[in-house]
Amino acid sequence: MNGLHLIADLHDCRCAPNLLLDAAGLEHYCVDACRRHGLSVVGRLFHTFENATGQPAGVTGTVVLAESHLAVHTWPEIGGVTLDVYVCNFSGDNSVRARALFAEVIATFAPGRLEKKEVARGHLGS
Repeated sequence: MNGLHLIADLHDCRCAPNLLLDAAGLEHYCVDACRRHGLSVVGRLFHTFENATGQPAGVTGTVVLAESHLAVHTWPEIGGVTLDVYVCNFSGDNSVRARALFAEVIATFAPGRLEKKEVARGHLGS
């Protein structure tokens, strides 16, 4: 259970608006980013939400990794994104890869404001 969970709330994102609305495009980007950083993609699911008039209104998606996952949720109406990257370190320390992936995805969304946290997972107290 030893792992690292990186969590971010991105506000006022200045990325291309389509990145917040297009599930297929966001999926392609996220899968490629995970692979670029040496993580093993084993599955993925991305979904576009629609507003009352049938227009795209945000995306939620997850890339399932052998090491754990990347999850992203977009709120284009406010330029918001929530992001989390979690990696297990069972067979090796994946923390460097996770931090690099996390930094790249944050930079891609180009938030005006950012809140982020790191949580060590699975460590039992003495």
